[in-house]
Amino acid sequence: MNETYCRLKALLLGWGSVGVVYSTTDALQRAGYKLPPLWVDTLLDFSPSAIWLYLSFFILIPLGYWLTPLSQVKCLMRATQLAALFAGVIYLAWPSTMDYPAVSGEGVSVDLLRLLLAVDSSQNCFPSLHMALTLLMVWGISRRGQWQYTLGAAIWGAAIAVSILQLRRHLFIDLVGGTALALLAGALAVKMTARRVTQEALRHE
Repeated sequence: MNETYCRLKALLLGWGSVGVVYSTTDALQRAGYKLPPLWVDTLLDFSPSAIWLYLSFFILIPLGYWLTPLSQVKCLMRATQLAALFAGVIYLAWPSTMDYPAVSGEGVSVDLLRLLLAVDSSQNCFPSLHMALTLLMVWGISRRGQWQYTLGAAIWGAAIAVSILQLRRHLFIDLVGGTALALLAGALAVKMTARRVTQEALRHE
């Protein structure tokens, strides 16, 4: 099967599941519990210019599916789907929101942020899928075993995490939840993939 087709299929099934869960839970959930900020959340000033790094997430995701070794792409897809599933359950069972800062001023960054606010959910805060998927892409790229790619992805992922806080789209506790979600989804996906490989090997004996 063509490699590009395999990667695109995994991207659509993986990332597509996130879009379905995110939009569906936002439409079905009740009013969210307002999460209080922690002292960590006050360390970074609100900055609309962080929108550029924040939105670079939408480049990192397809790049992650492209740079992850082909043998690991299905595992990355399953991890993405599991992260969406687990987050969706939490969003419905315990919806959350936060106090968002007022956006004022002019400029391309401010206009882009206003556009984001118009289409994004004001809930679905904990856990942060933005953080979880960022970490999963970094993990996928690191599976190449090439330190240059791993370091570059890790720095990019860290910059996105900082931008999330600077843009006040999530609180620090949401990022902690997103990190835990990525670890759980990744570990389960690895186990599922290993089990399928073992079952296929036994069938061919």
